[in-house]
Amino acid sequence: MFVEPTLRLTHRAALKMLEAAAEKAEALGQPQCIVIVDASGETIAQLRMTGAKYLSVKSARAKARTAASIGAPSNAIPEAVGPAIAAATGGDMTRLQGGLPIIVQDQLIGGIGIGSGTPEQDLEVAMAAIAVLKSSLSA
Repeated sequence: MFVEPTLRLTHRAALKMLEAAAEKAEALGQPQCIVIVDASGETIAQLRMTGAKYLSVKSARAKARTAASIGAPSNAIPEAVGPAIAAATGGDMTRLQGGLPIIVQDQLIGGIGIGSGTPEQDLEVAMAAIAVLKSSLSA
């Protein structure tokens, strides 16, 4: 087969995910940087919440791009190769926790990256965004 049907992450989905992530971050009391990318790693939506660390936008983007690239959480990259991959990609990939792939109907359609909190907070906020997408698809 020369062509395949693919699903695409829309800006409307990304906006819903941003909102859910921001609400979770507010509930945790930790302002976050939130970046959502499509399957090619291009940014669809981004938010730096009031009070979030401005440099965390870079790490959030790297986490999202990593998750979209490997189809797995950003921290799935082995520790031994993490620095080399980060250097080889000019910081576009990282093994820091807080990036999750966005998978719908077994298709990788993007990634989300969160930065500015603890690794656990970053992951919790990313999971809240993924959950709202999944719940909207099953409704």
